[in-house]
Amino acid sequence: MNGSELRERLQRLLELILRERDCARRMAMDELQAAVAEKEAMLRSIGQPGEDADPEVRGLAERIRAENRRNAFLFWSTLKWVRESMGFFGQQAVPTGYGAAGTMVGNANSGMILSGRV
Repeated sequence: MNGSELRERLQRLLELILRERDCARRMAMDELQAAVAEKEAMLRSIGQPGEDADPEVRGLAERIRAENRRNAFLFWSTLKWVRESMGFFGQQAVPTGYGAAGTMVGNANSGMILSGRV
């Protein structure tokens, strides 16, 4: 692969990464899946730039790496937020109380917010 072809592919990869983030923010899941599939195919075809790559190509590769890490952090933090939200909604809606023997008794109907029973 010559230098201009590599540069064009890297530029296309950067566009895909930026489109991936835009689709994630808009929650356009079909478009996101298409962008991810195309990005993965592009990554397989490009490989790593060699030591003898010109500075422009190496700079473009560094920007791609930074943008891809930025997307990874966005997805990681969003997943963390979803997990915390699911944990909150899955919590027991009614606190535990005391039974006849004076011991703590948990309510059998835990997670009522997610089950639809309030």
